[in-house]
Amino acid sequence: MTTHNDTAGILPGLKELWAETLGSPEVVVAVLDGPADLSHPCFAGAALRSLSAEDSSAAGGGTAAQHGTHVASIIFGQHQSEVKGIAPKCRGLLVPVFADEPNGGLAPCSQIDLARAITQAVEAGAHVINISGGQLAPSGEADRLLMNAIRLCQERDVLLVAAAGNDGCDCLHVPAALESVLAVGAMDSIGQPVAVSNWGKAYQSQGILAPGENILGALSGGGTARRSGTSFAAPTVSGIAALLLSLLRQQGRQASPHAIREVLLQNVLPCNLPQGTEQQRCLMGRINVSGSCSSLTKSAQGGSVMSENEVMVTPSACGCGGAKEEVLEQDAALETAEGVQPSAAVASAPVPAAVTPSAGCPSCPGGARLVYALGELGTDFGSEARKDSFTQDMMGASLLEYLAKNPWAAQNLIWTLNLDATPIYAIVPQGPFASVAYERLREFLADNKIERVSIPGYIGGTIKLMSGQAVPVIVPEVRGMYSWTLGALAEAAVSNMRASAEVSEERARMADSQLRDYLNRVYYDYRNLGITPQERALNFSATNAFQITSVLVTETNEGQRRVLDEITVEKSPLCRPDSDCYDVKLTFFDPDNTLRSRRVYRYTVDVSEVLPVTIGKVRSWAQS
Repeated sequence: MTTHNDTAGILPGLKELWAETLGSPEVVVAVLDGPADLSHPCFAGAALRSLSAEDSSAAGGGTAAQHGTHVASIIFGQHQSEVKGIAPKCRGLLVPVFADEPNGGLAPCSQIDLARAITQAVEAGAHVINISGGQLAPSGEADRLLMNAIRLCQERDVLLVAAAGNDGCDCLHVPAALESVLAVGAMDSIGQPVAVSNWGKAYQSQGILAPGENILGALSGGGTARRSGTSFAAPTVSGIAALLLSLLRQQGRQASPHAIREVLLQNVLPCNLPQGTEQQRCLMGRINVSGSCSSLTKSAQGGSVMSENEVMVTPSACGCGGAKEEVLEQDAALETAEGVQPSAAVASAPVPAAVTPSAGCPSCPGGARLVYALGELGTDFGSEARKDSFTQDMMGASLLEYLAKNPWAAQNLIWTLNLDATPIYAIVPQGPFASVAYERLREFLADNKIERVSIPGYIGGTIKLMSGQAVPVIVPEVRGMYSWTLGALAEAAVSNMRASAEVSEERARMADSQLRDYLNRVYYDYRNLGITPQERALNFSATNAFQITSVLVTETNEGQRRVLDEITVEKSPLCRPDSDCYDVKLTFFDPDNTLRSRRVYRYTVDVSEVLPVTIGKVRSWAQS
């Protein structure tokens, strides 16, 4: 078996590209993986920042850290070290998404957690996001929250590079199979696809092969190893994309990550297929560094490269052994049934069972991440021991009965905000009004008619649930904590309109129906994590149903009824100084007369504070 000192030995054109640039600190690459050991010598001098509250200098030697350290070193290993990274001078963001299980295995992350990490990376300024992992998905479909995160990458022109997976079949992984993602399969030193690399249909139009066999990388704790799999091919492509972006910036040209994706796809080379091997295994072809550079060079001088018009995720690598120094290994790909996993199997260290928020809310409110989330309220005990303690104290009473008699016990529970029965946040009241927030949570839980709650606040650390899942903590702002049922909210909003205007029963009935449709679409079709300004504005609109109702009543005039077609959120051109404003735009059409003009309503939400607020009046106009 042939080995090489670095990827440049099997990737023509890389050394020539390095002669032009080793990366620009203006280009940011995010690595969503296990925690990386930043104390490894190969990272000395690298501009890396972890978005985790945990100390990355003590990542440990478990499965997740070994995978994350190896992947990060392929991109950011400094050239004076034993691991020469692809883009060592680019800035890096490390977002841990994989963790170790107590039994020694690797814990996959949910698609919801992956969506949250993607959003976090985009908000932190990433230009390229590397995901060396995925979940086997026969249909190529993903959770809506993950789809929302991919759409956010498109809107912000962030390139997402993902491993194709190591099942060795005509099959797909998400997120690699999702539209606008650049999928990466693995090839060996002579350009042949490795046996485990997937070749599903979607990859035939958005996938390329890159070196993924015996790839040198750093070991957490020191030393190096060689590993194989699509996990280690993906960061090579992410690094090349970052170098091309850096090259354009150095030339003073506009750099679009999604346009770089198109350049890489359009300049692929044929791969070397053994006789009798299906052509599909090559995806679109091998990465062509020289051809991609030439394509950029041939473009007009000074021109721009424009952009193109509960489920789980696991790492995507083979051969994540723990041996030191350049030991060649190639383990079987993980086959966790319900998770996005790395394509690698490595030994793991036990996970602490403590159920406490990590670091509380160190940055609240100054500089903290704001959130305005909608969902269902739930509870969790955090550990079997705490569950047993509650069970003994309740002495046969229900949890609600116990909390009614012992309200102080509410702070010993973990209160969760759920989407489709999946916890997305833990709610941990803090500060002088914590008792008021806990009282409100008890009231919400006691009313079994409640369908939704709104929880605005600040992100403050993480907490581990009984399932082992770690979720972010919301330190709630009690003023914005509301609960409601869909029917009661719609009835109250429409009744308010009846009292203030001449509205017939028929118009009120139609408005009620449209309002329910609007709220259901926000809850289900547009469901989100409430992190980005657009998501916070949209979620706030669902709790401010009275303003929406005035629009719906206007559009339900007998004989000229329009129905809601689209809901969009856009950056507002009108905003107060030192504010952050977004327009929630509703578009209506006449289902009985398609020639009739559409009607657009727009109202502005200021999301600069923890509690959003509407400003100005509703504007409307006809649209042909």
